Amino acid sequence: MSKRDGEDAVPGSRKPRAPRRSRPASDALPPEDAPAQNTPTVDVRAQNTPTVDVRAQGARPKNPRPKSARTKETRPAKGARPRGSAPRFAKPLTLGSVVGWTALSVIVPGAAHLRAGHRRTGLALVGVYAVLLLAALAYGLTRNESNLTAFAGEGAQVTVIVVASAGALAWFALLVTSYVALTPNRLNQQGQIVSGIVVGVLCVSVMAPFALTANTVLTFKETIDGIFPSAPDPDVPVVASDSPDPWGGKKRVNFLLIGGDAAGDRTGVRTDSMNVASVNTETGDTVLFSLPRNLQHVRFPPTSPLHKQFPNGFMAELPNGGLLNEVWQYANENPQVMGGHDKGPRALMDAIGYTLNLKIDYYAMMNMYGFADLVDAIGGLKIRVERDVKWGGHFGTAGTIKAGYKRLSGEEALWYGRSRVESDDFSRMARQRCVIGAFAQQATPDKILLNFTKIAGAAKRLARTNIPKQLVQPLVELAVKVKNGKITSLQFVPPEFYSGRPDWLKIRRAAAKAIADSGKTTRRAEAADVTASPGSPSTSPSTSPSRVHAAKPTQTPTRNSQAKSLSELCGL
Repeated sequence: MSKRDGEDAVPGSRKPRAPRRSRPASDALPPEDAPAQNTPTVDVRAQNTPTVDVRAQGARPKNPRPKSARTKETRPAKGARPRGSAPRFAKPLTLGSVVGWTALSVIVPGAAHLRAGHRRTGLALVGVYAVLLLAALAYGLTRNESNLTAFAGEGAQVTVIVVASAGALAWFALLVTSYVALTPNRLNQQGQIVSGIVVGVLCVSVMAPFALTANTVLTFKETIDGIFPSAPDPDVPVVASDSPDPWGGKKRVNFLLIGGDAAGDRTGVRTDSMNVASVNTETGDTVLFSLPRNLQHVRFPPTSPLHKQFPNGFMAELPNGGLLNEVWQYANENPQVMGGHDKGPRALMDAIGYTLNLKIDYYAMMNMYGFADLVDAIGGLKIRVERDVKWGGHFGTAGTIKAGYKRLSGEEALWYGRSRVESDDFSRMARQRCVIGAFAQQATPDKILLNFTKIAGAAKRLARTNIPKQLVQPLVELAVKVKNGKITSLQFVPPEFYSGRPDWLKIRRAAAKAIADSGKTTRRAEAADVTASPGSPSTSPSTSPSRVHAAKPTQTPTRNSQAKSLSELCGL
């Protein structure tokens, strides 16, 4: 052992080896100036190792810079994207990831494209979707029931069908491109099959709402075409489709509403229920006139062919005949008298209009069982039943409608309005007007939209009407006003009005007064809302009520001689 070897050697110990550089776990080179831990310092010169040029061995030469100026050099982390290469945001997609991101694109279009690294396409889809969503939200917030009636027009219906079809195709294409952008071909064969099936089901599910919308509007259009005549009625004035005032400047429009009972054991159609709805075209306030089916010997205007046939009244030669519900059938069975076939509706409109001194503009006849289907379609009618009503046949063996607030089914509402068990025609008329009023108030737009297919099917059983198809949209707008307006009712029944010996002049005066009072009622209600305040003494509980003076019998109208609110009469 030379002197040089023994200078730093430790007696009795092995010759130390040169330390080996360890490989870092993160593939990054440690700082060069970091000292090795737990390793004795060994002078390389003490070993009999020849000097070797490190550059010849491929090793990295020492940094010639001072120690203080050295920087830590690290290799790129494992999985890091080299500069200039395509973006990679996460691990390769699994089956669940492909299906999940594709499904997310249904509610957030562009999400799958962003996940796949197609930023421009993804951001463009998200932007377009956000604009459409905000536009739809703004449209929905600025619309009301009156604005939505525009969809009743034929042009709007075609637009909705086209937009719904285009939306279905657009969402189908969106799902397919989203699925392709996620590169499902990197999955194994089983994953590709499963993901393809799931995405196919998603495509069908996404297209279903659009198809349902288009089908609903198409059904509505077909229903309109089936109910409302497209050919002009010679007895109805022609209305221009682009007219700003479809009602021809009329402040009131009068509709004859008929409930027909064409049962299998009857010949022809019996008009068992006849009501006239006189509607204010500006406010929707409506007066409902109920005429008894056994009103005898009605008169006809001079312009009617039946005026010459029955100058003294309809079948005045028969003491117990000539009922109002026989006019329709007589006109249809005697075309030689009416001057044409199928003139029953015109004869009945002339008779009732001349009786009330009103011009009946249009009529609509509903089959009784069709009305029951309509009631079922909107979920029934809630009506206050004043007393028990037996129904079914002539003896009421089918059941009993108990008194109280009840939600009646279609069949129950039908029999509630037409049962004569232990009652008479006049009581039945009172129940019929309550059913009509309840249906007008409770057939709200949301119920109609949710149950439109059922309603359309039931509406097809509407027997007939002379309302032209061009008036469908204005009619829907008027129906919305009626729902929000005030409905009053007047019945021409005893003891004020006798069906066997009707006082025609008295009937006309009562009808004119009911129409005049309809406008006054609204103005009085508005004045009461303005003058009465919650804190005023007049509304205080401690204020004594004003004395009500009883009027003399000659000055007090009977319960049938003035129109009353249906909300009060029927508890709607």
